[in-house]
Amino acid sequence: MKKRIGVWIRVSTKLQQNSDSPEHHLQKAKMYAELKEWEIVEEYHLEAVSGKSVISHHEAQRMMRDIQSGHIDALIFSKISRLARNVKELLEFSDHFQKHNADLVSLGESIDTSSPSGRFFYTIISAMSQWERENIVERIKSSVEVRAKMGKVMGGIPFGYKRVGKDDMELDEHEAPIRKMMFDLFLEHKRYATVANILNDKGYRTKRKSLFSGTTVKRLLQDPTAKGIRRSHITKIDENGKTVMRDKEEWYIHEAPRIVSDEVWDEVNAIIQKQEKEKIQPLNKKVHLFTSYLFCECGGGMYVPSSNPKYTCKKCKRKIHIEDIEAIFKEQLTEFIISEDEVNRYFDGTHTIIGDKEQEIENIKNKIETLEVKIAKVFELHEQGKIETERFDEYYNKPNTQIEQLKRKIPEIEGEVYALKDQFKSSGYIIEEARSLYENWDKLTKRQKRNIIEIITEKIVVSEQEVNITLNYILPNSLSLKKTSNGSHGL
Repeated sequence: MKKRIGVWIRVSTKLQQNSDSPEHHLQKAKMYAELKEWEIVEEYHLEAVSGKSVISHHEAQRMMRDIQSGHIDALIFSKISRLARNVKELLEFSDHFQKHNADLVSLGESIDTSSPSGRFFYTIISAMSQWERENIVERIKSSVEVRAKMGKVMGGIPFGYKRVGKDDMELDEHEAPIRKMMFDLFLEHKRYATVANILNDKGYRTKRKSLFSGTTVKRLLQDPTAKGIRRSHITKIDENGKTVMRDKEEWYIHEAPRIVSDEVWDEVNAIIQKQEKEKIQPLNKKVHLFTSYLFCECGGGMYVPSSNPKYTCKKCKRKIHIEDIEAIFKEQLTEFIISEDEVNRYFDGTHTIIGDKEQEIENIKNKIETLEVKIAKVFELHEQGKIETERFDEYYNKPNTQIEQLKRKIPEIEGEVYALKDQFKSSGYIIEEARSLYENWDKLTKRQKRNIIEIITEKIVVSEQEVNITLNYILPNSLSLKKTSNGSHGL
């Protein structure tokens, strides 16, 4: 069976103008193949393509696919320098050919790896490849430590940040507020999964456009980059090929743009450490609907002992039956549900405020444009000699100062709009969850009820005569869920 051959043709533009044209290359390859009784089935044309890097060229990729599929058995080229001038790429080509039992034929260097003498080329190339790999590893090790010591950014960029140039990073204007929100939500809910669910429901996604998970949230909360401390050179590959932590003495610490304060980061991580120490687990058979949300008036948390179907205060031993607190909670949700007019008034008012502030921003931008036209006119009159140089500042400074003041005002108002919109969305989200919980209470599973309770509930306080329920994101100065209980609740 005849060997199936591909011809590699790469010459510079300058050479094309002389005798070493693509046609000459092809002709020499055809002559060589004819003498060997080989069949040329493909031509790969890379005319005027730089030899600095060719492996990513579509023709080079096509050639490598043809080698891999067995469409061609060998490649003929005029010189090794015409195949690749980059040593790394030459080694990659060679490895690919060896892997798929294909041959390289260089007419200029008289190398034909299909012959016994030519196979020695692969021996040399293999030695070069091993040497190159070892040197690359050493260079990388040295480079990594030097770059880490210098504070250069290596590897992936953490959520909340974006790369600047090659070696630095800055806050990502879209992701940084989301990462800050994680801390705020965790301080409210104390649950990674709850935080992840809220973020996902708001439409936020990770850098890879995936849904947030509790594990991801925990990792980001524990990463000190958010409080301005970036660590590098903290992991290495052990002898088994596994990534392991280095000794802390080998770490390098650098400053990073801050997302949250030290106080917030420390508070969140103190909670995490406490939860891990106490081995607080996600909802299971021993965790009831209101566990960690139900408190006694004396300040003690209320839990359900395994031998008693009542929430019991750890301090004063006050009790309330499981069924009673569920009934009270559901009953009090009705106050939230029936206040439709008040909720609508709140949303209408919020829409109006947001609209007014957005219009204020537009008005400021229009004022800036007017002042910029005025300044342009000042320059024009000055060039025409109608405003003396000594009086130029008198006409220029006032509108320019006004522009600077107005420009500083825009981000302030935009921040207010962002906060209002976030509050608006959060309140709407809580209202919908509360309504869903009320309307479907008897149909929902314990897990589903608990999920919604975690989202909407901030705290429930039991006293002698009443149960006070506080919901997250309740409407300002409008909704208060407080209802005095009666004897039938068995308090």
